[in-house]
Order: sequence, then structure tokens, then C-alpha cells
Amino acid sequence: MKTSDLLIAANTLWVVIAAVLVMFMQAGFAFLEAGLTRMKNAAHIAGKNVLIFGITSLVYWAVGFGIAFGDGNAVIGTHGFFPSTDALLSVGKAPYSFFSTIPGAAAYLFEVVFAGVSLAIVWGAMAERAKLWVYFAFGVCFTLIYSITSHWIWHSGGWLFGLGMQDFAGSTVVHYQGALAALAGALLLGPRIGKFGKDGRANPIPGHNMPYAVLGTLILWFGWFGFNPGSTLAVVTGDKLGYFGYVALTTNLAAAAGALGGILSAWAILRKPDVSMMLNGVLAALVAITAASGFVAPWAAVVIGLVSGVIAVVGVLWVEGLGIDDPIGAVAVHGMSGVWGTLATGLFAVPALAANLATGTGGLVYTGSFHQLGVQAVGLLAVGVFTFSSSFGCLWAMKRLWGIRVEAHVETAGLDVSEHGMWGYPEFYIPVPGGYGDPSTVLTTHWNDPGAHGSKSLEPRVHPDRLDAEPEPA
Repeated sequence: MKTSDLLIAANTLWVVIAAVLVMFMQAGFAFLEAGLTRMKNAAHIAGKNVLIFGITSLVYWAVGFGIAFGDGNAVIGTHGFFPSTDALLSVGKAPYSFFSTIPGAAAYLFEVVFAGVSLAIVWGAMAERAKLWVYFAFGVCFTLIYSITSHWIWHSGGWLFGLGMQDFAGSTVVHYQGALAALAGALLLGPRIGKFGKDGRANPIPGHNMPYAVLGTLILWFGWFGFNPGSTLAVVTGDKLGYFGYVALTTNLAAAAGALGGILSAWAILRKPDVSMMLNGVLAALVAITAASGFVAPWAAVVIGLVSGVIAVVGVLWVEGLGIDDPIGAVAVHGMSGVWGTLATGLFAVPALAANLATGTGGLVYTGSFHQLGVQAVGLLAVGVFTFSSSFGCLWAMKRLWGIRVEAHVETAGLDVSEHGMWGYPEFYIPVPGGYGDPSTVLTTHWNDPGAHGSKSLEPRVHPDRLDAEPEPA
């Protein structure tokens, strides 16, 4: 076996491991989103991550991978649809000539998990009120939209790649795009029932399980070590052996700084060290460093992370102040921080690292030139116009033809039981032997029996999350 064959084998092993780490991020999204939404929607919110990854995997295999990375022109890939066995086993050959360090199959696996993450972001701002069928229909549409812009920026023949746009692992391609589609959905759906009062002021609708949100964030942080370092697609990058280790370092530094930036900003602005804002700070920093992780010095990664923590807090409050209901904070965390990370790369890219990656030039801080920053801005503008208009158009058409929001009584009852015929937490809503509300349980107390355990009742049979429901009689 030749040295080049061993190198391909090592590259493939690394990329597949990284892909599995990124796929595991779906579990992180499930915990994070379920934790930050209400109990009556927990199963629906968590379960959709399995559904959308299944949809993305099939659509991306059939056509998306060819659009994104198949041989074609500067705008779109025109080959590689429904790939054959030979295409998936070959290295550096048509229709996937771009992948010269790994086989086509490994490339598909790594790229499809990124598409799944971007689609997972979309539903964050649409949570708790979108119809289930919309996941199917818009999941297909968005996977195609995502694939087109992937070709622009990541394929060596793409027009933004040709300009020298730097987006190492997807602050623009994955996160900014997902947030743009999420914003379009939130605008078309409107806010959840009761989110805004008649005076326009926002009412808090807290998530039901903060430990779930914390666990989800830690899983996402963990998965990001596949997301960014895996984007090297090789164990040797340029003339650097093991370059993915450096990318992992900048990723971790930014996330750590984001945690501090988020909680300190919340402490200063909200007068409390809000845990959810700390989590948003971590995720916003990870989003921002995604574009820059292979291009910037460690000190710049810390700066990017700290600023992202502030953006997460201020951005979430600002979006809410505009009357947009975004239960997960997707627009601020993935959209605004995606913009910041893309622009920050144009500010802080180290010339030697840009040369090693053979992408773009050094940033403003090092070169005194606005060229790279301008290229980054052009990319953001192009992707912003295309993705938002396409996503809004698709969802608007669906809304006009069939409706994309559940009826009021369905939203009030909760999507778990209304859409799926089940509860995420059944013992809180229906009699379950030994569960919450079981008459044989000593501590069970009913609304209409305040004296059952003395002068004060303990808990209602209907969980406080269901403030819209009438108390259930004993």
C-alpha cells in the first residue's frame, strides 16, 4: 500500500468520526429546544430532530449533494444526482472532483450532517405552533436552498469561493442560512398565543426544563469538535500536519469566552446571571467561530467569543422587542452571531493561515486592507437575499394554499397530544399508575380539595405549564 493510500484511509477515518460527532448534535438540539419550550410540546419538539434528519439525509443523497458538490458551474452543481457506487467510492474523480482527500461516500456523510444542523436551526423560531406536515414540505425546500449556497461558498468552482470568501465550517452556510429561514417562518406564523399583550409588551413563556437545555448545550459544544475540526477533511491541511487540532483549540476558546460574555452581559442588562443567556452565549460563540476557526489566532477567538456572548443577550431582547416570537433565540444566536463571525474573519484572519488554507487573504487587522472584509460582506448580502427570499416565498405559498400554523385549540392543548396522540410527560396530564395525579399516591392533591393535606394544597393535577386549561375535578 502506498503512502498516499494510507493518507486517504486516515483522512476517511477522521472525517467519518467527525461526521458522527456532528450527527450527535441533533441530540443536543433535541434537549436544548425541548428544555426551552413548554412541557406540552416536549415530545413534538424533540422528536422532530429525528424526522428532519431523515428527510435531509434522503433529499441530500438524491439531489442536494450533487447541487452542492457535484461538478457544474459557478452557481450550481449539475452532476452527481442519485450517485452510483463508483461515484461514492472514488476519490477526486467526477462527479465529485472537489473531494480529493476522501471518497465520495465519506464526503456525503460529512456534508449531510451539516445540512441537518442547518435545518434543525430553522424550527427553533417556529417552535410550538407550526403544523407537522410543514416539517416535511419545507424540509425538502430548505435542503435544496442550502445546497445551492453551499456550492457558492464551499465548492472550488463556486463564485463566492472564487472571490475568496472565508467560511471555514459554516457561520454563513449553516447558521446564518438556518436563521434566515427561521426568521421567515416566525414572521409568517406570528407569535404564540399569549406571548405579547394588548399593549405589545412581551410576556415571558419560560421553558420547562433548564437542565435539559444545559445538557443540550454541552452536547452541542462537544459535537462542535467534529463540526469545525472535521472541516479540514484531512489529517494534513496545506503544509500543516494535524491542523484540525489547532481548529479545535480556537473553537474551545471562543465557546469558553462566550459563556462568560453571555452570563456577564445578562448580569449587567437583566440584573441577574441568567442561565439561559449563558447557554446562548456559548452557542453564539460557537456559531461565530465556525467561520473563523481555521483562520484566526487564539486571542482573536477569545474576542470573537466574548462579543458573541453580548450579541446573544442583546440580540434576543432586540428580536423580542420587534414583536417577533423566537422561542429558542435562533435569529440572534445563529443569525446575528453568524453575521458577526463571518465579518470577524475578515477582520482577524491571519495571512499565513489564509495562505495555508489557500482561501482569501489576511484580515483588516493584519493587512490594513478592507478587501477581505468586503468579500465577506458581499457573501453575507448574496446569501441573505437569496435564502430569505426563497424561504419566505416557499413558506408564504404553503401558508396561502394550506396554512402552516396549527389551530388555536391545538396550540392550547399542546402539539404532543394534538399532533401525535401522546404526551411527552403523560403522568402530568392523564392518570398513570404511580404517576402524578394517581389517586393512590399519598401526595396527590386536587384543586377542589384544598384541605386534603391541611390548610394548604400541594400541587394541582393539571401542571402549571397548562395555564390555559381548566382544573381537572377530583
